[in-house]
Amino acid sequence: MDVRRADERYRGGDPAAGISSFHSFSFGPHYDPDNLRFGALLACNEERLAPGAGFDEHPHSHTEIVTWVVEGELTHRDSAGHETLVRPGDVQRLSSAGGVRHVERNDGAEPLTFVQMWLAPVEPGGDPAYEIVHGIADSTPYAVPEAGAMLHVRRLGEGEPTAVPDGACVYVHVVRGAVRLDGVELGAGDSARIAAAKDLEAVAVTRAELLLWELTAP
Repeated sequence: MDVRRADERYRGGDPAAGISSFHSFSFGPHYDPDNLRFGALLACNEERLAPGAGFDEHPHSHTEIVTWVVEGELTHRDSAGHETLVRPGDVQRLSSAGGVRHVERNDGAEPLTFVQMWLAPVEPGGDPAYEIVHGIADSTPYAVPEAGAMLHVRRLGEGEPTAVPDGACVYVHVVRGAVRLDGVELGAGDSARIAAAKDLEAVAVTRAELLLWELTAP
């Protein structure tokens, strides 16, 4: 189990424009050849946007982009004609495939925080696709078959345990609160990369919210 702490993430964005970004993997101008990916997972970015701030239209290709809103409301628009408000509890997926452009903004009056995760597809190319699941339940994993991946959302009360999926590669990201995983305490923004995960359990030290990715081996 490889634990990465929140304060080890690369800080990016544009604070003067109301954008603060925290990158868990090699990203943009921050190149780290030893931290390029874990399984299919290429990026896990925490984005904080002030009211009125956002990312203007920009392109993506050959990437599965999954977004989880922590607080606030995210406005999404893309070149395939989708325009959506993404709220806490929603899972949004944009399959950029052969190429798509999109805009992400905080058009609300409150600060926005979201976690965005990029995954490499099994097969590149194809046509862009979009999906949003409103109010996903803890007991309903979200499959991204295009990347051979499964997302599990867990919301825990203090002292509550939850099983970590068995798998060749499991990525655990703590959205909020604190948990104890295999004897190690993880706080908000911390993550763990687990190879050959089996019979592991996370126990909430406080009320907590976790994102767990079940990934195939590289």
